[in-house]
Amino acid sequence: MPLTPPPEPDLEPKMNWASFYAVISGVNRHSTGIGRVWLSVLFIFRILVLVVAAESVWGDERSHFTCNTQQPGCNSVCYDQFFPISHIRLWALQLILVSSPALLVTMHIAHRRHLDKKLYRRTGRGSPKELEQIKMQKMKITGALWWTYLISLLFRVLFESAFLYLFYMIYPGYKMFRLVKCDSYPCPNTVDCFVSRPTEKTIFTVFMLAVSAICIILNIAEVIFLVAKATSQHLNNAKDSPVGAWITQKLFSY
Repeated sequence: MPLTPPPEPDLEPKMNWASFYAVISGVNRHSTGIGRVWLSVLFIFRILVLVVAAESVWGDERSHFTCNTQQPGCNSVCYDQFFPISHIRLWALQLILVSSPALLVTMHIAHRRHLDKKLYRRTGRGSPKELEQIKMQKMKITGALWWTYLISLLFRVLFESAFLYLFYMIYPGYKMFRLVKCDSYPCPNTVDCFVSRPTEKTIFTVFMLAVSAICIILNIAEVIFLVAKATSQHLNNAKDSPVGAWITQKLFSY
């Protein structure tokens, strides 16, 4: 009986999206309602879809990209010309950069808790139960945390918009063509190359970018909500709190 060689191990590192989601979801408890909707959209319609469907849709993009020539190296050169970066890797990079501003909020909240714990210990209330309450309490988006949260939202919008533009520059119209023509060396002449399942790839690309646009809208809506809420609070207390005192409170309270 012939021996079957064991399958080669998959040496390509995989992104641990569960751990990634656990890190950014720590901000969820302290964010606004719009922020919680954004995180749900990010996880369900982007991370989950990317993990479940992306590999099956794009898994054959390299192996089934064929050109009508037997010239060695022509397929690889033409593939690199029309697919300079893998969609999966580009989306993964986009998700990491878009979610990273949430870490600013996480670090700010950790700093607040550290100061609160020091204050509790100085006042003689540093029991384990009270320190655990500080860890579990919801932080209000006020003072300097308001600015940190607002800046994180602006960075999200900036990164999302940059990636939408990058996709448009690499793949004009966000469309996958069935047939592309390539004349790069070492191809002997202009050759026809064929993309596997272009319609399915186009639909998937448009879906992912549409969800990205929805996330931009949610982030802008949250910025407007935060600014409108802060302005409303200031107007309600305008007699007791002048503009200078309000700005000072926003800038210098931790």
